[in-house]
Amino acid sequence: MSSSSQFRLLGQRRFAPFFVTQFLGALNDNVFRNGFLILATFQGVLVFGMNHSELANIAGALFILPFVILSATAGQIADKYEKSRLIRLIKLLEIGLMAIAAAAFVTGSYALLLLVLFLMGCQSTLFGPVKYAYLPQQLDHTELVGGNALVEAGTYIAIILGLIIGGLTVGFNPDNPALVASCLLGFSIAGYLSSRQVPLTRAVDPELRISLNAWRETWRIVGFAREDRSVFLSILGISWFWFFGSAMTLQLPAYTLDILRGDEFITTLLLATFAVGVGIGSLLCERLSGHRIEIGLVPFGSIGLTVFAIDLYFAQAVPHPVPVDDVAAFLSRPGTWRLLVDLTMLGAFGGFYSVPLYALIQQRSERRHLSRIIAANNIINALFMVAASLLSIAVLSAGFTIPQLFIVLAILNALVAVYIYSLVPEFLMRFLAWIAITVIYRLRPTGTENIPASGPAIVVCNHVSFMDPVILGGSVQRPMRFVMYYRIFRIPLLRHFFQQAKAIPIASARDDEALMEAAFEQIDAELAAGNIVCIFPEGGLTPDGEVQRFRPGIERIIEKRPVPVIPVALCRLWGSWFSRRRDGGVRKIPGRLFARVPVHFGAPVAPADATAENLELLVRTLRGDER
Repeated sequence: MSSSSQFRLLGQRRFAPFFVTQFLGALNDNVFRNGFLILATFQGVLVFGMNHSELANIAGALFILPFVILSATAGQIADKYEKSRLIRLIKLLEIGLMAIAAAAFVTGSYALLLLVLFLMGCQSTLFGPVKYAYLPQQLDHTELVGGNALVEAGTYIAIILGLIIGGLTVGFNPDNPALVASCLLGFSIAGYLSSRQVPLTRAVDPELRISLNAWRETWRIVGFAREDRSVFLSILGISWFWFFGSAMTLQLPAYTLDILRGDEFITTLLLATFAVGVGIGSLLCERLSGHRIEIGLVPFGSIGLTVFAIDLYFAQAVPHPVPVDDVAAFLSRPGTWRLLVDLTMLGAFGGFYSVPLYALIQQRSERRHLSRIIAANNIINALFMVAASLLSIAVLSAGFTIPQLFIVLAILNALVAVYIYSLVPEFLMRFLAWIAITVIYRLRPTGTENIPASGPAIVVCNHVSFMDPVILGGSVQRPMRFVMYYRIFRIPLLRHFFQQAKAIPIASARDDEALMEAAFEQIDAELAAGNIVCIFPEGGLTPDGEVQRFRPGIERIIEKRPVPVIPVALCRLWGSWFSRRRDGGVRKIPGRLFARVPVHFGAPVAPADATAENLELLVRTLRGDER
């Protein structure tokens, strides 16, 4: 295993005890919830007169209601107090709740189990902000994707085991729930013991005064989340995934009974299959993203969610004519493997979708407010999940079947994805960059550490192909503002995208002097705001693959706003599909597809040395003979 692999964290005290603690918590949650729902669905248990389908949706809403009510307070507590102590206290609370749940299972007090479900939601509400705010305090920013991937994968592995244990302990002997009760107590005690090894993690805002006015504080922490637009929209994206995922998985027990004509063991298999998929997708995120936060995976994930939700409808659209009473017979039935592949891929694309969003929130949020921003995320997640339960109840009550509900969710997912990516073109830009990096070319960036982590800078680069901005954008984690030729900027279908990406159109003085002056003003404003601006000083694509003379506009920019300048050389793109021919036309025959494309980032150049001639020489030197 590579020394940079995410799995090395499992051998380190700053991560391993925390990982085990949250793993056991997720395991216990799912042993309890699945045991309860399996009992209600397949043993004919009625609670307050609700049938199994109604009870599944009500139970889901009841578990997440505390996230709406208590998250504001939980976020404040997580920011004010040292986190390892909070984790231990929360795990002690879990032991108490599991003791009550064990007693309720043994005595058959099913209404009490609903109360415990609500209280477990309260306990999870307290743990959530601590859980996600702990990671950026203990991990380097280059480890955030791997750490989040392990937590997500571990959570879903715990879900798998919880589903299996909960289903089996109830299914084998529903008249004697002592086994499930013992499991609940044992896992909660083991979770507390592992929490005692979690290292000290200081409070980020110990002077914070906790407000018990949940309504006012909720609006306040949502305000913290809204300070960075990309953070807030990432929260909305995560919340949509919870809407989609909860609406899908809450229907699986009834889907098994009514459509597949199966039993509780088949329900467990379906839920476990989905969870396996999420775990696989989460773990693949680090490799697919090149060990960094790659939000380009988010659109990829949303596409997969829609495609496989639609296919899930066609896998079994009507009730199967023949009931099945064991897993082996179910697996041998035509169409079963297609259904299992759909559920696995839904989970995997869900992992691609959610892991980068969590890492982005942790990276871009103000550290002092991070727990409260995570709490805001939990509140919005909870509202979306409640909405998912209500939508499911409404759609099913209107006469739709569960497979038809899957189609409704697929269409809604596509509409939401288009809306979000129109608001934040950075996601789509990174997606195109990721496709270019992983499919069209094999990108080899070097020297990316020369890009400052914060503050203004100018990137100057040779201009070889129309893909240059996409390739540069995919090589650098920070968003860049690209200066581009105004005629390309005004292409009708692309203009809105360029505007949302905050590209800067520029013209020569001969073409439009006013537009040129406006471009220089906009460049200065972006630098003043602390952003990175990318310029192609050659003024157009190279006609022969050689670096052309750099124009002096860069000197005018530096004279007004002295900032570091990073020279960059793109190599081996000349002759590709997106470069020009010698006669000025665009190549029509694909060339150099899947080619290795080095991207060399040079050391920052001080403003005093950033002349057009000097920068041109540096870019030529960086490129060398790799035309």
